[in-house]
Amino acid sequence: MEEQKENRPQAAPNEAPPPPAPAACPPGRQHCRIGDQETNGKNSTASSNDFSDPVYKEIAITNGYINRMTRDELRSKLAEFKLETRGVKDVLKKRLKNYYKKQKLMQKEPINGDSYYDYICVVDFEATCEEGNPPEFIHEIIEFPIVLLNTRTLEIEDTFQQYVKPEINPKLSNFCISLTGITQDIVDKADTFPQVLQNVIEWMKQRELGTKYSYSMLTDGSWDMSKFLNIQCRISRIKYPSFAKKWINIRKSYGNFYKVPRNQTKLTIMLEKLGMNYDGRPHSGLDDSKNIARIAIRMLQDGCELRVNERMHAGQLMTVSSSAPLEGAPAPQMPRYRN
Repeated sequence: MEEQKENRPQAAPNEAPPPPAPAACPPGRQHCRIGDQETNGKNSTASSNDFSDPVYKEIAITNGYINRMTRDELRSKLAEFKLETRGVKDVLKKRLKNYYKKQKLMQKEPINGDSYYDYICVVDFEATCEEGNPPEFIHEIIEFPIVLLNTRTLEIEDTFQQYVKPEINPKLSNFCISLTGITQDIVDKADTFPQVLQNVIEWMKQRELGTKYSYSMLTDGSWDMSKFLNIQCRISRIKYPSFAKKWINIRKSYGNFYKVPRNQTKLTIMLEKLGMNYDGRPHSGLDDSKNIARIAIRMLQDGCELRVNERMHAGQLMTVSSSAPLEGAPAPQMPRYRN
């Protein structure tokens, strides 16, 4: 629910020495850690290597060449490697740099692709709201969507969507109805949040998330988990679910990966910069989640390893370092009720 969210991506680190005309290599899944320098400007794959190796000089020379290319030259070279050619010039440069970098480093030291999450669960809640978002207003979740992204095929494999009956403010404001498209009749007929959460967990269990398959949650900003879900669990008198305690904030990942300021990490701007249009109805939780998943797919294709970068601890929002071990979320379990 973008209009209610904070936009607080981490400061983007300085770009490493700028990507020459890459040698033709068979295009593959651009799925590695080398492209996403999330903190301290460190390259997590290269950090264990000797930077005196000639391969890094080749990469630096190539970076300089790519920095001097025109947008048409970038698109032509990307097309040559059968890579996506849409996006603004800076995105095209980043895409080509990471493609060449990945090919060179894989020749030096093949990357184990089995260590990454099997799935990413994209969530974008819709919540009750009033015009102007008065600070005393209590937001309650009224739509719980999930988009299941397969990181191997880079396709949306499944979706979940259920509406939720609010308890504190059961009558939706006209502003909320107009913004989300969720009507009073829809929420009146919906289950309360604990039942919807139970349905979510059963859906995740049926897909063997956290047992057979590793996965991570992903959101557009911090507020879905740190504010909306946190508040809703208190309203519903249940503990915060363990599977949602860590997540990927794609705004931070996007800002750090493409090195753009925080005012360019809103959903519609991210899509635009990547050469895509919004598909569906804005502020529909499911449609928002699908569009966020499209951004995640493009980032994975461009060489970004989307990693958990935020978590909840003792009810507070915390940052997770990119140097932390890559761990999937636990198998989902229904949280206990609060005493």
